[in-house]
Amino acid sequence: MDWDIVEKHYLDETVQREIADYCRGRWVAIEGGVMGSRVFLRYRKDGRPLAINDNEDLKEILRHFKGVGLRSIYGSVNVYRNISSKSSLEEPTNIAYTSPIWDIDGELSDWRGILEVARIIVDELERLGIAKSVFIKWSGEGAHVHVNERCFSNDILSKHNSLDIAYSLVGLVLDRSRGKITDVISRFRSIKVENEIDLKRVFTAPLSLHRRRNLCCVCFKPEEIDCFEIEWANPEKFRHNCMWRDHVEGEGDEAATEAIKAIGGYKRWPSLASGSIRTVISASEVAEVKNGLPEFNAGKIGRFQVMGLLQAARYYLLTGDLERAKSFGLNRAIFYAWAKRHGKEIASRRPLSSGGKSIKNNLGVEETIQVGDEVAFISKNGLFIMGNEEQRPEDYDKQIAKQIDGTVDYERAWQAALEYLKNFGRDVLLSQQKFFKQVYQPVRDKFLEDIILNLKYKGGKSKDLTRWFQ
Repeated sequence: MDWDIVEKHYLDETVQREIADYCRGRWVAIEGGVMGSRVFLRYRKDGRPLAINDNEDLKEILRHFKGVGLRSIYGSVNVYRNISSKSSLEEPTNIAYTSPIWDIDGELSDWRGILEVARIIVDELERLGIAKSVFIKWSGEGAHVHVNERCFSNDILSKHNSLDIAYSLVGLVLDRSRGKITDVISRFRSIKVENEIDLKRVFTAPLSLHRRRNLCCVCFKPEEIDCFEIEWANPEKFRHNCMWRDHVEGEGDEAATEAIKAIGGYKRWPSLASGSIRTVISASEVAEVKNGLPEFNAGKIGRFQVMGLLQAARYYLLTGDLERAKSFGLNRAIFYAWAKRHGKEIASRRPLSSGGKSIKNNLGVEETIQVGDEVAFISKNGLFIMGNEEQRPEDYDKQIAKQIDGTVDYERAWQAALEYLKNFGRDVLLSQQKFFKQVYQPVRDKFLEDIILNLKYKGGKSKDLTRWFQ
């Protein structure tokens, strides 16, 4: 899609109003790309988080990021009281509201099955007492079922953080709907439904263009599910329901209380120790229900992916920081791959040392971080770097998680990695050499068979990880 067409779409008054109204108070992300490269940005050059509070903000972003081929616009799951700095985004008390959102992905050809799942979720929400505050977005290749975050009263929000409520409500509905959803997935194999509620998660803004397809994100109400057509998402003549704003304050209070009681709140606050990542309902689970065994695609997980996965799990067990864990996992996988090509034996090397000096490069690196007896470089964003390139969580998802997902459900692999690493003491996880020799080497060529399948046979479930965060 040419930039002239993209710009024309985003300069439409309706598009600007809908995006600005949805993104107001949210942490914004933009996605684009030039010459085949993908660009995903959440900060300005001066380090301030991106934000859109009115039409002029959107126009300014269009002008500023024209050069990166801006295409899609996202808003955070949280609505903040203040988004002036990066640190403010990690402060629980700064979160005013959180949107409960159910993420339904699939191939475009399975769009009718995606809407079936949306209907199941909407029906369960209605049984929980939430009806008028619900809307659906067609995101381009999937759907997002939303509960308007303002349907929770100040009374319930004074008792529970809104992120706890959103995470728990999404989880409760998926738990109650699992059987019906897996029945749909047995007929539409590409569909995956996830609890993606996370402190830093973003979702497509209404009327944003899709990152790849020539479609835009349109909203509609539950009563319109049965008449929805893909043509509604045509950017040149979209059909979009502006009533996504509708909500009834207090409508979600009883459901929130029930969800918190059943699920227990968000599992990844920095201060908590929990191995629960997110609920995923996909084709691999359907196969397990039918056959008593997980279904795996032909092929195997490569050493690069095994290293990245295990290093990410290692960092997560040591710190509880999932975003940095992904960055660290990809960073170490790249590092060892480089070392192999250059004939270096990393496991036997002495720990690196920066000598306490600040080091800078094109990314503005100003510090190093100690991970056990290893020293690694981090960028000003707090992510690990190799050379002049930052390893972002989304890069890990693409190069590690997505590749694993082609062989076995990634969430199963992640839980298996956590369970496997818990067999080793902290002294092993804190040692570069011990980790390489004792943890990685024995399973680098048979992680699928020896770890993931064995976890299934043991009936392994994630155990309490509290001791790892002490």
